Amino acid sequence: MTYKGRIVFAAALATLGLGLTACNDGEDSASAQESPSASASPSSAPSSENPSAEPSDDASATPSGDVAAPGTKFKIGDRAILPFKYGTSKKGTVAVTVTAIEKGTEADMAPFGDKAKGMTPYYIRMKVENVGGTDLSYSSLRLRGKLEGGGPTGVILIGDLPGKCDNETAPRDFTTKGASYETCSLSATKTDPITVASFEEGDAYSDSPVLWTN
Repeated sequence: MTYKGRIVFAAALATLGLGLTACNDGEDSASAQESPSASASPSSAPSSENPSAEPSDDASATPSGDVAAPGTKFKIGDRAILPFKYGTSKKGTVAVTVTAIEKGTEADMAPFGDKAKGMTPYYIRMKVENVGGTDLSYSSLRLRGKLEGGGPTGVILIGDLPGKCDNETAPRDFTTKGASYETCSLSATKTDPITVASFEEGDAYSDSPVLWTN
């Protein structure tokens, strides 16, 4: 398997983006908030404008139950119920439990090439559950790493680190209430440590994300 790095500079934000591709070229759709050149791919985070559960498509409406409101803060290990949409046809309600934010080493970043020198990776590990019982098979969910206090890292990573932090897609049977799987989101920083995981999919949550902190 061959990896290819790519760098995107957003001059206005002084943001560095790195690209990592395996079998297909693609970019994390969540990167669009920090890098205007990013676009979605099947292995990337869901591109979501109006996250909601059945049957409502109103971004201001939330599914019934203990759905986490935008801006809610949790501790690592807490379970948050969230509206979720993947692509144009799959939507429902999921529960996300961030189980750990693990610090990697600079050497782990070797697949990204020389431009990753000086960067430290962090692995956001989580469990995702199907709460609504809708068909969310083969969907993909990513969380973004933030610095202490919720500030941006200044680094956008496209891809993952196989064997260290694999962003798994939901299995084929992720279609019933109670189904679950585990996955990992990769972040990196050149400055302060990453201590926060952020869910910011959809209009409401992009403006006021749900956060998990130590």
